[in-house]
Amino acid sequence: MSKVLEAKQAVVGEITDKLKSAASVVVVDYRGLDVSQVTELRKQLRDAGVDFKVYKNSMSRRAAENAGLEGLNEHLTGPNAIAFSNEDVVAPAKILNDFAKKNDKLEIKAGVIEGNLATDADVKALAELPSRDGLLSMLLSVLQAPMRNFALVTKAVAEQKEEQGA
Repeated sequence: MSKVLEAKQAVVGEITDKLKSAASVVVVDYRGLDVSQVTELRKQLRDAGVDFKVYKNSMSRRAAENAGLEGLNEHLTGPNAIAFSNEDVVAPAKILNDFAKKNDKLEIKAGVIEGNLATDADVKALAELPSRDGLLSMLLSVLQAPMRNFALVTKAVAEQKEEQGA
């Protein structure tokens, strides 16, 4: 086996492992972005712990097949970059969607969310969700509402009794 073929198989294996282990994957078309824009995008993604790579489409297609994500292959045409996140499902979608709103050259093509194929609309919908901390604070406020209301009613009753007694 030639060294070139071994190197290609290693890259396909790397992509396959990333596709299988990632919480979310987003495929984008970055055609038309200049170097400073791509550098800024990479910085934002890196700060969020997202791996952003450009691979050859033929290797990405083979890796998608190995990972059982054949549906992703139809989106792997033209110049693509792939964002992989192992921890935060929302981070790559949110960062790329926000960046695409400011730079209309960046196009979200598709994604994989927790092992399931996602369309560009699915990725954009995911990006519009609040962050994990935001969702937790919303949940906490919903859980606290009955107690808060009970405390207010109790205080109002106590004040009313006080006024009647005075």
